[in-house]
Amino acid sequence: MTPVSLITHSVETTRALGGALAEILREGDLIILSGDLGAGKTALAQGIGAGLGVTEPMLSPTFTVVREYIGRLPLQHLDVYRLGHMQEVLDLGIDEVLDNGVTIVEWGDAALDALGDERLEITISLLPEGADSDRLLVFQIFGEAWSSRSDDLQMLVGALQ
Repeated sequence: MTPVSLITHSVETTRALGGALAEILREGDLIILSGDLGAGKTALAQGIGAGLGVTEPMLSPTFTVVREYIGRLPLQHLDVYRLGHMQEVLDLGIDEVLDNGVTIVEWGDAALDALGDERLEITISLLPEGADSDRLLVFQIFGEAWSSRSDDLQMLVGALQ
């Protein structure tokens, strides 16, 4: 599938996108979030959590590395920004984490070798020409599990444009 793009104009819209995305998520899904510092990776993750029925506040896992939440599906929210080596990602027991519910990995582009081939990558960029809250989100799917939902993803993004 060709990458799909969407511009959001507020944090609330980014969270709403995450909530809509949660509707097509399945057990074992991996979502990689990458992009500019402060671009909205955690806001998107919060929206996904809300869409999965997580009721507790979702905080950035920057200093704890992994946070777990209970919703329609279990949700693991990881941030590998502070990990210096691939071995540290492997030491987290990443294989077990990926098999349980939905896993969101912020800065996951730095750890792709440890994360596998089945994933949805979302790159979030600040738009220098836009307002402070304008973000460009680019969605790229990898693997059979996501390929089978490419139409769902395109419809979801199209509905929010």
